[in-house]
Amino acid sequence: MRKFLRRSLKIIVLSFLALIIGYELWIAAHIAWWVKHNPDTTAFMEDRLETLQERNPHAVLAHYWLPYNRISSQLKRAVVASEDAKFTQHHGFDWDGIETAMEKNLRRGRIVAGGSTITQQLAKNLFLSRSRTPWRKAQEANITVLLEIIMDKRRILEIYLNSIEWGEDVFGAEAAARHYFGVSAAALSAEQAAQLAAMIPNPRYYDLHGATPYLAYRAGLITERMDGAMIPR
Repeated sequence: MRKFLRRSLKIIVLSFLALIIGYELWIAAHIAWWVKHNPDTTAFMEDRLETLQERNPHAVLAHYWLPYNRISSQLKRAVVASEDAKFTQHHGFDWDGIETAMEKNLRRGRIVAGGSTITQQLAKNLFLSRSRTPWRKAQEANITVLLEIIMDKRRILEIYLNSIEWGEDVFGAEAAARHYFGVSAAALSAEQAAQLAAMIPNPRYYDLHGATPYLAYRAGLITERMDGAMIPR
């Protein structure tokens, strides 16, 4: 009986490890494919579309892919200045940023800052659900490492800019530029780019309520930092 139980436990553990390894290989294969091929959608986009279609079965997302060299450098600088100032320097994790966010959250007694890098945000958008669990954070870390190993910074930023949420049903820089300013993402001014970057933490709110004094304040801060933002060429 003991021998049977040990054997059964061993089979369960090995099966679990095989599932984890298989999942990681599946993730790595997708990332490798996306080095040269553009993702049609992301896990977050699919989740958002499902939510919208619960209210309106005919709902669709506004999403248009734009190559990296056709996205305004102003927007690239604004997003890096706003979301991840050390994007070109770190390997997926900004430890100083994480420490600063933790200190700020402790002072406020609630979560007011996340400290996630652009690569971490992309990892969540591409593969993960909206659930907040320790297992999800571990998945995010693993995917972040794989993204940094397999992709270069230019490709990471290109996919990020083309896939992040910028409104109720708006995804990606091109759809956002058309939706808010009636121009292509290639033609965004510094002020427009800063406003879009300021919206990233809460895009659906600003899509619904429009510009607010806080949004203008945040956009002003981002504009001041843009000249110093380093972006991939």
